[in-house]
Amino acid sequence: MNIVHCFDPEYLFGSAGQFIYDLNCIMDARERNFDVILQLGYTSSSIWGLLFPENVVIIYNMDGLEWQRAKYSKLTRRFLLYAERLAVRFSNFRIADSPVIQDYYLNKYNIGTEYIAYGADVFNSADEEVPRAFGVEPGDYLLLMARMEEENNIEMVLNGFRDSRTSRKMLVVGNFSNQHGQYLKNKFSGDARIVFVGAIFEQERLHSLKAFSFLYFHGHSTGGTNPSLLEAMASRALILAHDNAFNRNVLGGDAYYFSSAAGVREFVDGFVRGVAEEGMTGRNFEKVAERYSWPNVIGKYDRFILRSVFVFRNERNLVYRRYSRE
Repeated sequence: MNIVHCFDPEYLFGSAGQFIYDLNCIMDARERNFDVILQLGYTSSSIWGLLFPENVVIIYNMDGLEWQRAKYSKLTRRFLLYAERLAVRFSNFRIADSPVIQDYYLNKYNIGTEYIAYGADVFNSADEEVPRAFGVEPGDYLLLMARMEEENNIEMVLNGFRDSRTSRKMLVVGNFSNQHGQYLKNKFSGDARIVFVGAIFEQERLHSLKAFSFLYFHGHSTGGTNPSLLEAMASRALILAHDNAFNRNVLGGDAYYFSSAAGVREFVDGFVRGVAEEGMTGRNFEKVAERYSWPNVIGKYDRFILRSVFVFRNERNLVYRRYSRE
C-alpha cells in the first residue's frame, strides 16, 4: 500500500477546504495509471466528476443519505441531494452499505448497487473496573453513546429517561462542544442520574462500558449500517434502538425499539432483564463475527472491484469493436 499525501486546506478554510482537497486528489489521480478509483462518500468529490480520469473504473460507496440529516440547513441539504445526483451520474458502479439504501437508489434513480455492509471487530476482554471509574457498578447503569446531533435522538432518549422512575444512572458519552451538545448538557444537567462523561477515544474503555451496561441506547435514525451499532453488538450490549428501517435491518428481533420519549420512559420503568436477553446479545455478537466481520467485508470489496473491472473493460471493448465495424 502506498499513501499519497495531497494538500488539504481545511485548517485554513474549515469544511470548505475538503472540496479543494478532493480536487487535488483527483488531479493527482489523473497523473497515475489507476485501474479503479474507489470513493467513500460523495459530498465533496462528485462536483469534480467531469475531471475524473478517463478509462478508469469509478466506484462510489454511497454512504448514508446525507441530505436527510437534520443537522444540516435546508440549503446544505439541497446541495447534498445535488451531489448525490452527480455521484450517480459520474460513477460506473456503486456500493450501498444497507439494503434500505439499495432500495432507495433503485426506486429513485433506477440503478443497482452492490450491498456491502460496514464491519466491526468482536470484543471479548471487558474490564469491569472501567464503569467503576465513572461511579457506576457493572450491569447497573444505562448507556448512551453518540455524536451530539439531532438525528441521533439523544434529546428524545434523555426526555424519556428523565421522566422515568429508575434509580440507575445514565452515562452519556460524546463530545458536547458543539451547539446541540451544549443545549443537551444545559437542559439535563439538573438530573443527578444523568452523567455527561464527555468524549472517550480508547476503544477498550468504550467496549467495556458497552459490555457491562444494563441497557444501551442507539438513537441513530439515518444512514446505513451504523458503525457504533455494530460495535455495541460486538460488545454484547443489550440494545434499545430507535425504530427505523436501518436499525431493524441490522438488529431484526434481537433488540428492543422506541419511537418516542414516552416509549423510552415506559420501557425503562417496566423492563426486567432475563435469560431471553442473553440470547439476543449472543445472536448479535454472532452476526458481527460472521456477517459483519472485517475479513468478510474486505473479501466482498475485493470480489466486487475485480468484477467491476472485468465488466467495465468488456463493455469498452464491445463499444470499440462496434465503432470499428461501423
